[in-house]
Amino acid sequence: MSAPPDLPEVVQRAFDVSRRSGYVSFCRNETGRLLAALAATRTGTLAEFGTGTGVGTAWLRSGVREGGHIVTAELDPRLAKAAARIFGDDDRVEVLAADWSTLRDKGPFSLLFLDAREPKDSGADTIVDLVEPGGIVVLDDFTPCSSWPPVYEGRVDVLREQWLTDERFTTVEVMVAPDASVLIAAKR
Repeated sequence: MSAPPDLPEVVQRAFDVSRRSGYVSFCRNETGRLLAALAATRTGTLAEFGTGTGVGTAWLRSGVREGGHIVTAELDPRLAKAAARIFGDDDRVEVLAADWSTLRDKGPFSLLFLDAREPKDSGADTIVDLVEPGGIVVLDDFTPCSSWPPVYEGRVDVLREQWLTDERFTTVEVMVAPDASVLIAAKR
């Protein structure tokens, strides 16, 4: 598995590290390009919970504005070490081998990419205080759904429904590929 040649150099490096690490679960290019575009609209501190080997972080880095800083947490020390190699000489990216909750004191964040089951599965209550007013939360790994309430595998997708109806956020589901969508939530 290798990344297409038209990717930003930092993303190409992340794909190479991921491949060498034998890690096959990472941010899709469609989601990555969206992350880069959103990062380009932000200032301050951006964060990612669930670094893996750093592909999503690399996409954020490819779009981050001058003066922006990215902090990312990965629970698995082996994966965090692999990701840290990508950004070792980059003072704008901080990779931590830690649980997501250790980043609480580094916020509030202007953009928060949730790529880990926890706290993503906990819903907006866990996240709301970690995002600055006007900040953006990106949740990926959804399957597109056009029904209401949203359904996944024959059941109401309670997580998606909660984010789409939470009055503290304005949330939209964006299809990034025929089989993939993300939620983008802006804090009011």
